[in-house]
Amino acid sequence: MSDPHPDRPAALSQQRLPWWGPDLQTLRDTLRPQRQAQDGASSITIDLGAGEALLGRTTSPQGQQLAGLVVVVHGLGGCSEGQGIRRLAHHLHATGFAVLRLNLRGAGAGRCLASGTYAALCNRDLLPALSRARQLAEQLADAQDSPRRAVPLFGVGLSLGGTVLLNGLLERSEPQPLLDGLVCVSSPLDLMGCAEQFDRPRNRLYRRWVLKRLRQLTLADPQGVSPQERSLLTGPGRVRTLQAFDAGITAPRWGHASMAAYYAAASPLPRLQAAVAAGARLPPTLLIHAADDPWVPVAATRQLAAATQQHACAWLETLISAHGGHNGFHSRADDPKASWADRQTADWLNRRLG
Repeated sequence: MSDPHPDRPAALSQQRLPWWGPDLQTLRDTLRPQRQAQDGASSITIDLGAGEALLGRTTSPQGQQLAGLVVVVHGLGGCSEGQGIRRLAHHLHATGFAVLRLNLRGAGAGRCLASGTYAALCNRDLLPALSRARQLAEQLADAQDSPRRAVPLFGVGLSLGGTVLLNGLLERSEPQPLLDGLVCVSSPLDLMGCAEQFDRPRNRLYRRWVLKRLRQLTLADPQGVSPQERSLLTGPGRVRTLQAFDAGITAPRWGHASMAAYYAAASPLPRLQAAVAAGARLPPTLLIHAADDPWVPVAATRQLAAATQQHACAWLETLISAHGGHNGFHSRADDPKASWADRQTADWLNRRLG
């Protein structure tokens, strides 16, 4: 069968020395962080009701026509000030996009604004955030010097942030879609498979780092933690796997009966497969993944790639590179200020404007 996506880029990510192999690709931003220029970001609070809010950071390109507004969502243990998110935002500015870098519940500087912690399925937080982003896009349209035109609203999710955005789109696509297009980079589609891979012995250093961040985030909850939660987060009996953390903290905090129930509800793969098979139409979506990702198995993305071919699905595209690690994609052809995935993301979003 012919490729239903003839505009898919032919050049895939080519590793760049010294960032050779999946682990160095994954760790590059940590081992050699780039100095980020001041971007003049403004803070925005998104009301969730009951005295709680999320915190976002907004930036706009200077001296050029506005192409659209992009909501960028961080991954597990991240926040709006992460290296990868800020680098992507700078590249999006260069191609004409305004950016809203969203902190999920309790993340980053927004920790004090809401109790609890975020999850892969957190639509009660995400839907108000995207509604507020749509209002912001309308305000940006009003502020343009040219005659009023719609400013499209796009989303980009890094790692778990892509899962969060996919779950939002799958919950509500009518009457107006939450987003006009979505890019997911290294995003888990099958949470059980992802957790099993992440908890393998070869990932113990990653796991130690991520769990440390998650424990700190949870212990800093302005509403405190229960005695049972504290015993899971501190001392010799603290949780040491992602599955144990989700079983003891994430699942009960979000009303799921068990870890397995949470993973089943929050995994977008089955619903995406059903939508593709049924000929349903969601907003244009691009999944970018590396075959050597040490955190998130590529198998689910490959399953969707096969399904889009079988059913000639036009709205869902997949781009799988042999190399890139987890949200790395540092390639030979990179501009120093943008990774291969950053460039593919910006190019794809600009094609959606056409």
